[in-house]
Amino acid sequence: MGSGTEVTGGGWSRRRFVGALAGAAAVVAVPAPAAPPADAPRTAPRPAAKSPAKPASGPRRLYLGTYTSVAGGGTGIGLADYDPATGEITGTGTLTGVTDPSYLAVHPDGRTLYAVNEHAAGSVTAVRLADRKVLGSRGTGGAGPCHLSVHPTGRWLLSANYTSGSVAVHPIDATGALGERTALVTHSSPAPGPGQQGPHAHQFVTSPDGGHVLAVDLGTDTVYTYRLDLAKGTLTELSQAHTKPGAGPRHLTFHPGGRYAYLADEVDDTVTVCGYDPATGRLTVGEPQSTGSRAGTTNYPAQILVTADGSYAYLANRGDNTLARYQIEADGARLRLLDTVPVHGDFPRQIAFSPDGGLLFAANQRSGTVSVFTVDAADGELRLAGEPFASPVAVCALPL
Repeated sequence: MGSGTEVTGGGWSRRRFVGALAGAAAVVAVPAPAAPPADAPRTAPRPAAKSPAKPASGPRRLYLGTYTSVAGGGTGIGLADYDPATGEITGTGTLTGVTDPSYLAVHPDGRTLYAVNEHAAGSVTAVRLADRKVLGSRGTGGAGPCHLSVHPTGRWLLSANYTSGSVAVHPIDATGALGERTALVTHSSPAPGPGQQGPHAHQFVTSPDGGHVLAVDLGTDTVYTYRLDLAKGTLTELSQAHTKPGAGPRHLTFHPGGRYAYLADEVDDTVTVCGYDPATGRLTVGEPQSTGSRAGTTNYPAQILVTADGSYAYLANRGDNTLARYQIEADGARLRLLDTVPVHGDFPRQIAFSPDGGLLFAANQRSGTVSVFTVDAADGELRLAGEPFASPVAVCALPL
């Protein structure tokens, strides 16, 4: 990404096209985090330990997002099981009737799955997991929805329309089904960043305190903080946090302490530590630092994760095709790059932890595979867990 072209031939959004190639408040910056070493070691993942760190508890479910409207894509949401001890994935079929489900999320009660439908006329779909019944779809009011999340109350679905640069809210009823949209906000200010032709909302999430929802916009180099009215589902903008021009922020994740967050900047290939004030919802952006990508490599950081204990962070590097490992220091205020490991796939679009944090899944878009790594609880090291699992145009892996 980073070309600024909003729609390519055939109606593809810029973000889809890049993945398919080759296969208003001023913000005070937090103190600059310690710079990572420029030559941080790049290590190959160690073989998975023969003895699992914990006893197996039987297979668990894995849902796989894809594009259904591209050559070689899937036919719906991929269904699979995985072994929580070894990470081995076994395919079990496909849930059809859901088109272009490029991002997935589950309700806090575990009963309903939600998918974006990344079309020009965007929508979101709910699926009841007990019998895999599609409960219906609702329009997002924008084009190219690429991310969604469920508010911790379980009452609201938040979605981000990439192509049109807007965010939407839908109510969730007691059955898990979606109601008519209650909010739609287009990011009209500030002006698009260098090389961008408009806003591009890439993520919409809730803060750890639950009092604010934040939208990351690649096109305007801005993270917007909103108050979500929990009775009406409406949005009120509270503040804006601006990255450096041309950074192209894509994905934000919070430290469990709730005072810091980490921002993956797709266009300028950096990662940034941000301060967060739970009382006001204001985000403050620090100095950008290295993703660990090799010099001369065209790289687009995709998603960043933090371990539940707040000790380590992992960044998916598309193009460099690695996972960067960071030590989190100073109670969340600093990231220190430790190393990178090959992802054993091409273009890791999305990464996710298993619920217990013992496994990390990487969905590799261009190679059509899902790589699984065991996560060492002591030092955060990643160990490749067997051969990657084949999944057509894998753009999201959601382990439950």
